Amino acid sequence: MIIVQTPLRISFLGGGTDFEDFYATHGGAVLSTAIDKCTFVIVKERFDDMIYVNYSKKEIVDRVDQLRHELVREAMRLAGVEKGVEITTLADIPAEGTGLGSSSSLTVGLLQAFYTYKGEIVAAERLAEEACHIEIDILKKPIGKQDQYIAAFGNMRFITFSRGGIKVEKIDLSPEAKRKLNESLMLFYTGITRQASKVLAEQKVNLNYRQKELEELTKLAFEGRSTVLEGAFDEFGALLHRGWQLKKQLSSKVTSTEIDEIYEAAHRAGAIGGKIAGAGGGGFLLLYCHKESQDEVRRVLKGLRELPFRFEQDGSKVIFNYRRAS
Repeated sequence: MIIVQTPLRISFLGGGTDFEDFYATHGGAVLSTAIDKCTFVIVKERFDDMIYVNYSKKEIVDRVDQLRHELVREAMRLAGVEKGVEITTLADIPAEGTGLGSSSSLTVGLLQAFYTYKGEIVAAERLAEEACHIEIDILKKPIGKQDQYIAAFGNMRFITFSRGGIKVEKIDLSPEAKRKLNESLMLFYTGITRQASKVLAEQKVNLNYRQKELEELTKLAFEGRSTVLEGAFDEFGALLHRGWQLKKQLSSKVTSTEIDEIYEAAHRAGAIGGKIAGAGGGGFLLLYCHKESQDEVRRVLKGLRELPFRFEQDGSKVIFNYRRAS
């Protein structure tokens, strides 16, 4: 039996610049962090040759190509696992459309679980690249490439994208600086669900018309990297606000009247900056707010559920690996 734990993520700045159609010409950059909310993949050998998959549904099939769960199906194909396994997927945040990168986290976790099942050790970079290949090239999802990399590598990362490749840089902060930044961040579930693919599909169509905004978002990611490394966290919070104003211009589906009202209420209550996590349109609202203002923010957002979180150091990892002697 193999159990793999893979973190979800919060993308701070630069989201949207990780589309290859944009960064291949203009370059892109994101500042993102893994958090202590995860997906889990369990793979267990079966006595027979059947394939069982347990998620919100249950599938029992004879062959990989019969699977309806497309991420499980394509990860099995790529890793070369063909039969005789039972797969279970779980998540700390089970709802779809939360904006925390659960699809890419699951894809990375599935690949690592299947490779481990076969006795192979695969580097984080390869896991990220192959997860991108599955989601973007094979399944044609209209998404960027940051989520797969932060899920595989973990920690807080500055990731740059160009025609020449993808580079992943660790943001080195002292434990005290991490604690201070973490304590200034709040995460609330808006209760609004959306399909990220619909938001991102329109955003992808708009790439040629929003180059100025995307180039500015790339610059903000570089500024964010500098402010975090310098410990200028209030400036970082202000950058989140600027980034959100720009992001809303990328697609008509990124925000709504309801989301704008929620954000403005938090801003008036003392939040310096923030954004809807992920593609936008719903899911979780991230806020940067001084501790002394957080109770007031909670009061004005009392109808929303808060999700406390911590930065996660590790990327995707095997947390249990048990093999019976043959």
